[in-house]
Amino acid sequence: MAMRDLKSGLAFDEALNAIEKGSDTNCTAIDSQGFSSVVHVVNVGAPGITFSTSNKVDIELEHSDDNSTFTDVTSNTDVTGGTVDSSGVFQTIDANGDCNKVYAIGYVGGKRYSRVVLNFSGT
Repeated sequence: MAMRDLKSGLAFDEALNAIEKGSDTNCTAIDSQGFSSVVHVVNVGAPGITFSTSNKVDIELEHSDDNSTFTDVTSNTDVTGGTVDSSGVFQTIDANGDCNKVYAIGYVGGKRYSRVVLNFSGT
């Protein structure tokens, strides 16, 4: 009997390369065809500003049937390993202590495509 390791059942796709961001960004959508779920991983680096409740980044999850029209993921039954709010936000970076960390959320909803969106507020 052949053994399968975890890597053999996974496909990896980079939706956003590791570069400095300073404005709203729609990451590349991930196509879940052939898979039962997607894990979105966001690696947040060093802060370039002093974050606060007015200078922040909301990390949001969206989904789509056609990879063209996206809507916020607002139901917690569509995600694993975290929660989303009514705007699809699953993490807010509003303090410098939130930086240099990795955040992840699983998508198990019924739509074929899902993506992360970075929404910047303040300066």
